[in-house]
Amino acid sequence: MNTCVERLKNGIITENPTFVMMLGMCPTLAVTTSAINGLGMGLTTTAVLVLSNVFISLLRKVIPDKVRIPAFIVIVASFVTLIQLLLQAYIPSLNKSLGVYIPLIVVNCIILGRAEAYASKNKVIPSLFDGLGMGLGFTFGLTCIGICREILGSGAIFGKTFIPDDYHITFFVLAPGAFLVLAFLTAIQNKLKLPSATNVENDSDIACGGNCASCVGCASVANKGILEAERVAAKAAKAQAAKEAAAKAKAAKEAKAKEAATAEKSEGKED
Repeated sequence: MNTCVERLKNGIITENPTFVMMLGMCPTLAVTTSAINGLGMGLTTTAVLVLSNVFISLLRKVIPDKVRIPAFIVIVASFVTLIQLLLQAYIPSLNKSLGVYIPLIVVNCIILGRAEAYASKNKVIPSLFDGLGMGLGFTFGLTCIGICREILGSGAIFGKTFIPDDYHITFFVLAPGAFLVLAFLTAIQNKLKLPSATNVENDSDIACGGNCASCVGCASVANKGILEAERVAAKAAKAQAAKEAAAKAKAAKEAKAKEAATAEKSEGKED
């Protein structure tokens, strides 16, 4: 139970896909013109995340390692097609609003990322809650952005208008408005010291040690501990190699000095 709660907290707060990991930015910025669109896109992605995580976890010992990515894509595409058909049948208005972004869920880096980083390496129940947590975190992010854009741009919330037309700022329901709202929300996160992709305070929290040229992840990624262990092991191996090289150099120097002393002693005897 603790693991399940941890996975939920991880997806909603610690590794929130939208505000912490900054993943899935294409649908985040494109479909959040209203709160209902953001909520619909988030819940659709959540359903795909949960189903694909469970199925991939069940098949984790069956799928060959060399073809795991194509296999993941086929599984995700199957569930996306299923969800899209259900939307077309029961919620056609939402399906029309989201448009091409529903089939694009197949290549959403959040889904493939969780499949590769977690579901393919863990049991079914933790994988289910991992997908649910990530999906709810994504839904929360999209809904927040959608609410802000709808209030500012349309003077409404979930379609209910409460601000007169004269005070609408149409800019916020256009593409540039999405970037501006995301920037404002990220700035608020930084000000309040909340988990964010942009408020890392020191290099020690970065798994790659702050070397952006060879970056392998940040403190918020799930495998940060593994990356840190690998970095420490590599540093220890390098230090051991340097120590051995120094010992060999010292031994060679001593051998050379010994040979020189032996040669001088031999010359002295001949004289």
